[in-house]
Amino acid sequence: MHKACPLSELAPGEALRLDSAPPIAVFHTEDGKLSAIDDTCTHQDASLVDGYVEDCRVEWPLHASRFNLQTGKIDAPPAKLPVRTPKEAPTFLPA
Repeated sequence: MHKACPLSELAPGEALRLDSAPPIAVFHTEDGKLSAIDDTCTHQDASLVDGYVEDCRVEWPLHASRFNLQTGKIDAPPAKLPVRTPKEAPTFLPA
């Protein structure tokens, strides 16, 4: 199990990085959904936590690769490989 934080500490529109192996990016979208994907962009080794979140996608800020937060699939190049989704979702504690 990956313990993240109390859900009240991750506001909608924010993200956090879990220092697991591999690192996991956890996103709390504006519509209240939680998503977790591998935190490393497949185009270039950089953290996706710093990306821009819109709907259920995160866009990596340097080269505009975009990934679906639910599936890890690519929505926009230059990335050619999807990011992994964790087999076990992070756990959030009650506020």
